[in-house]
Amino acid sequence: MNAPRPPQKPLKSLNNALAELLEFAQALSEVETVSTFDTDGRVLAQDLVSALHVPPQDNSSMDGYAVRCADVMEVQATGAALPVSQRIAAGTSGVPLAPMSVARIFTGAPIPVGADAVVMQEDCVDVPNVGVQVKVAPAPGQWIRRAGEDVALGAVVLPQGALLTPASLGLAASIGLPFLPVVRRPKVALFSTGDELVMPGDVAPEHMRPGAIYNSNRFFLRALLMRLGCEVTDLGIVPDQFEATVDALHNAARSHDLILTSGGVSVGEEDHIKPAVQSLGRLDLWQIAIKPGKPFAYGRVGEAHFIGLPGNPVSSFVTFLLLVRPFLLKLQGVTDTAPESVAIRADFTWARADKRREFLRVRRNAAGGLDLFDNQSSGVLTSAVWADGLVDNPPGQTINPGDVVQFIPLSGVLG
Repeated sequence: MNAPRPPQKPLKSLNNALAELLEFAQALSEVETVSTFDTDGRVLAQDLVSALHVPPQDNSSMDGYAVRCADVMEVQATGAALPVSQRIAAGTSGVPLAPMSVARIFTGAPIPVGADAVVMQEDCVDVPNVGVQVKVAPAPGQWIRRAGEDVALGAVVLPQGALLTPASLGLAASIGLPFLPVVRRPKVALFSTGDELVMPGDVAPEHMRPGAIYNSNRFFLRALLMRLGCEVTDLGIVPDQFEATVDALHNAARSHDLILTSGGVSVGEEDHIKPAVQSLGRLDLWQIAIKPGKPFAYGRVGEAHFIGLPGNPVSSFVTFLLLVRPFLLKLQGVTDTAPESVAIRADFTWARADKRREFLRVRRNAAGGLDLFDNQSSGVLTSAVWADGLVDNPPGQTINPGDVVQFIPLSGVLG
């Protein structure tokens, strides 16, 4: 008689797998000094501290007239005009405001000493050869931007580990920084496994052999890695052979921080990733309880991290967003790696509850709810193009119209 099979271990939950994965992602220590112009999408290696106030002095937020509120109140009862004693443009500085006068002032120009408000030019009437009649009663401080109201001297404007955005670059420039210290880019080796894979352009569609498919994963994975600031080495397609897989892993481990593969991480006879990684290093994670994306792997090959993604394109796409993205962010020193998740009404029915945690491709509709893509198969890449987000559906959960679900916008994880 055949011996009974040992009971299978329960699949690891996504939360536990992600926590373990992030523990393995020790931040890279090397720092580069890069022109602020070129740091979009990079990660700060140290705090940015301001050496000045922004703005550096009180200035006008409107085109108009700098006034003393008390002087305006005094003349308004009679309707008299106040003379214009000076003109102050942005980039220049005026003199103290003479009593019972106003200063013509423009947006961004420093407030002259003695003035305590700005009146918009639309609220003033020019009286030829006399001055300006102020038609409103100004409040002290109106239309004045105070020194340091944006950034105070000595303030940390951006913390170490911040993922830089276009607005961040502008903020860094506003405190006078032409160069920024950033964590060096992770070096990632990317390859696919599978004898069925063909590169677009190598074979015309009408000449494809039976069972062959174009390698779509290679294109979106490379693009996702580039968006995360990685230096990518594309190693192409590795044949479904143990020795070829071992050679590819061994060579990639020599000069990369991460080896990322797609395909070959299941348990079929032609899936060689698991034994190849184990022959060179170790596997720490193997299969997690999500759908799509169960056949996910993490380990080490020499000093390099290894992550194996499923071959089905949607599975590969989803597991990259949920697991590889936070791993690479943590590797660059980012501390907050969790994707945005918001509660939104479902306008669809999902009757097929699964024992695994599911990620459904959905799109927001004009009524403020979510529509579901009809075909949720892990091989239907059109669902990822159509969708603008994922519903994070707990294990064993059905969904009915009107139910509130957790929605992860793709805009927050693809940028």
